[in-house]
Amino acid sequence: MYSTFDVNSPSFKKGLAMSNYVDSNNSKSLTLILYILYIIAIFSAGILAIVALIINYVKLDSVRGTIFESHFKWQIRTFWWYLIWTIVAFIPFLFLFFTMDNVNAFAGVALSATVFCGVTLFLSWIWIVYRAIRGIIVLNDDQALPL
Repeated sequence: MYSTFDVNSPSFKKGLAMSNYVDSNNSKSLTLILYILYIIAIFSAGILAIVALIINYVKLDSVRGTIFESHFKWQIRTFWWYLIWTIVAFIPFLFLFFTMDNVNAFAGVALSATVFCGVTLFLSWIWIVYRAIRGIIVLNDDQALPL
């Protein structure tokens, strides 16, 4: 006869298997939600991406050794590269401070900086959407992403 706490009992093993299944489903759902947060972050001035990043770091230990670890690292890496490109997009505006005394130069730099910033931000947003969609597709196939 097995007691309720006997680790060799069939019911304990079945419960453990169900627990792993539930944890896997929860991790998969969380990973999907985080991908969606990264995609819609542009509409929140990046706040949702920061929320997703915090969740990635907080939950990273709980997904170690699973396929979800690669997805979390993929998302974290995507955020940091997106942040770098966002900073690069705004660097030309620093030159505006140095050309304020010359109106013609200021207008030229302002136009160039605005175009550069807009194109860079648009391309980086396309890139983050691509990475999120690729991650969702791989997640749907229950596969890990390459690191």
